[in-house]
Amino acid sequence: MFGKKQPKHKLAVIGDSLAQGFQNGGIYRTDINFPSFIRRCFNPRPDFDQPLFTAQAGIPMNLDVILRGLEDEFGPTIEWDEYSGAASHTIKTLKRIKSYWEGEKKDLRVLRDTPFHNQAVWGFAVNDTWMVNEKNSREFIEDHKERYSVFGMLPEHAKYTTARMVLNPSFDPTLQERSQIDNIEALHQDGGVENLIACIGHNNALGAVVNMQFKWSEPEDLETFMAFRKHSVYRPEHFEIEYRKFAERIARIGVQRVFVPTIPYPTIAPVCRGVNSQYSANHLGYYDYYTRFWIWDEDFDPEKHPHLTKDQAIQLDFTVDEYNSIIRKTAREFGFHVVPMAKNVAGMARRRLGGELVRSYPKDFIAALKRNPLTAHFVDDNGDVTLSTDFIRVNKESRKVYKGGIFSLDGIHPTTIGYGLMANVYRDVMLRAGVKFQKPIDWDHIINEDSLVTHPPALLSELRLVLRYLSLGGQERFLKIGKGVFQHMFELLSTGHNQHQ
Repeated sequence: MFGKKQPKHKLAVIGDSLAQGFQNGGIYRTDINFPSFIRRCFNPRPDFDQPLFTAQAGIPMNLDVILRGLEDEFGPTIEWDEYSGAASHTIKTLKRIKSYWEGEKKDLRVLRDTPFHNQAVWGFAVNDTWMVNEKNSREFIEDHKERYSVFGMLPEHAKYTTARMVLNPSFDPTLQERSQIDNIEALHQDGGVENLIACIGHNNALGAVVNMQFKWSEPEDLETFMAFRKHSVYRPEHFEIEYRKFAERIARIGVQRVFVPTIPYPTIAPVCRGVNSQYSANHLGYYDYYTRFWIWDEDFDPEKHPHLTKDQAIQLDFTVDEYNSIIRKTAREFGFHVVPMAKNVAGMARRRLGGELVRSYPKDFIAALKRNPLTAHFVDDNGDVTLSTDFIRVNKESRKVYKGGIFSLDGIHPTTIGYGLMANVYRDVMLRAGVKFQKPIDWDHIINEDSLVTHPPALLSELRLVLRYLSLGGQERFLKIGKGVFQHMFELLSTGHNQHQ
């Protein structure tokens, strides 16, 4: 279409929370997502416009920011008799966040006449890339009024507010029916798109581990607006129908290169935790049950706690294997480049692998960890990196992370370092596809930006203990508020990945 003329737009993105940069329970800083790290490898840096969500700790919220606010108010520890006050403080904070993102404090529109280069919206499944627009998102919000209660302190329609701000930031009536794909097409018509990252498909299966429920999609779900779907996992045959439609729509746009990732196993993410029954010996691979990460082995009761069984977890991962076969087959047919993200994440699943690490970390990343005094302890005497996919854990005395570091506090999305590792995998594939980069991944920048890993909040060392305490019943005098806010807050962190809201 543009002959030998260099496309105007070096990099564009369509996708879900991983491409948007969701972290710690919300979309907060889009400048530290993996596409932004790839952009820094070009010199000069190309334009790469993204919406901003830094106000009020992000949307729906950023748990890291919330914990640091509690630390400022109560200090590095919260005693049990302070939890009523901590709950009250959290309620006030969440009310402020809720009112801001519902447009009560200021107009959320941003005046611009061209689409953002990053069209990612958290919670989107494959068919949402053409089904969801600003108009139907706004209409859903208008038809489902916000509710206020101790159990509803987060912006109730956060995902649809986010979709409006990404897809039609000026709320222009003439653009209200544009989808993600429509906006990428508009960018391409405005001078061409050279490289398109299409990071989508994770939410077609992730709902099973977020909701602890395995429920297959039905044919009618394929044409149903996202808010009204009741399934948690797309049947492989449904995924293939939708992914093929997606590929056909993307191919028709005619961008120079398209990069699509394989989907990691949902059971690796620490949003769910594997536990064995008292009759089962510890073993590698799958556990007898998968439940909330704050429920310890000795407390778990399958009659009481939400969970997936081992058979369901295996079936879920086999389903994702089928998704990835469909992605690879479709990519070959349409000339897309496959990014082997599933293989890379699986190689970091240390707990599943019995403490072993299959995938090696980049040498320049290891060198950067060693250079930084705040991360040097992640490299052992043998030069091996101890970061893993476990839920992040902090030593109370040293205030250093000693476990995890790949996934953020919501247990689903990467830390900033995790996004850097994603960027590295994409960059390698893009290089092989002929993309010309002038700079390597800036690991020093990425590590410095990861405050969760380098300067974890003091209260993080007690967080899992608090959640465990609340899940067991806690003290009656603050149980209603404490459990309602703290535990329910965690369950709401990933509502964007629930297909039925």
